Amino acid sequence: MPGTDLPLLTQAAHEAGRIAVSYFKRDHQSWDKPDGAGPVTEADLAVNRMLEDTLRAARPNYGWLSEESEDSDARLDKSHVFILDPIDGTRSFTEGSSTWAHSFAVAQDGIVTAAVIYLPMRDLLYCAAAGEGATLNGEPIAVSETEELAQADILSARPNMGGRHWKAGQPPGFERSYRPSLAYRLALVAQGRFDGMLTLRRSWEWDIAAGDLILREAGGGCTDRNGAPLRFNSPSAQVDGVVAGGLAVHRELTGALIPTAGSAG
Repeated sequence: MPGTDLPLLTQAAHEAGRIAVSYFKRDHQSWDKPDGAGPVTEADLAVNRMLEDTLRAARPNYGWLSEESEDSDARLDKSHVFILDPIDGTRSFTEGSSTWAHSFAVAQDGIVTAAVIYLPMRDLLYCAAAGEGATLNGEPIAVSETEELAQADILSARPNMGGRHWKAGQPPGFERSYRPSLAYRLALVAQGRFDGMLTLRRSWEWDIAAGDLILREAGGGCTDRNGAPLRFNSPSAQVDGVVAGGLAVHRELTGALIPTAGSAG
């Protein structure tokens, strides 16, 4: 039911923004997660509590996967599952940057069907429902039409530029830019502000799920680093990297990367 799930996610995103902004640039507690998993703040937990209260009540039969909730195998038996990052870019949030986002999605049988990425400090609301296109603040968006990777502006962290990742030993001659939130990177590519993005490490589903649908509904390609379509609600809750962009740029990026072990490509 993507048509009814999207309004639900949109309403939750606005409420999440209200809660998070009430903590932003104010004194609040923060902690470092175990095993170098990054920071978490009072704001993350407050948003997550609201999501659990409202979304679970609205869709009691849906599974649940949130960065700030204890995971359970029970979600694996559900056809529909919420995939949520209460605040994507928590480090940016604690540093006072405006590029953090709320990233909310619903997946059905492994495929995202409704998605919202909301940056309240920038008044940016990206939305998509399967088969209905993607929007920014209610207006349709589309990926860039750049045809050649050498002319592209790609969002990527510096470690992805290591020669060990690329068939030619060095990345193609594109321009590299960076934004800390993975969700925001995907949204910016969907909007056509950048031509593509990539992250080559294993990535959590809650960082990726909403952007995957928004970007595909904006006419782009979004796959794992080997070019395989992304599937969600896996036992590991991770995907094998992400490569996204306009169709031509996406095709060139995946073709230039060395496939990982076990890839059919």
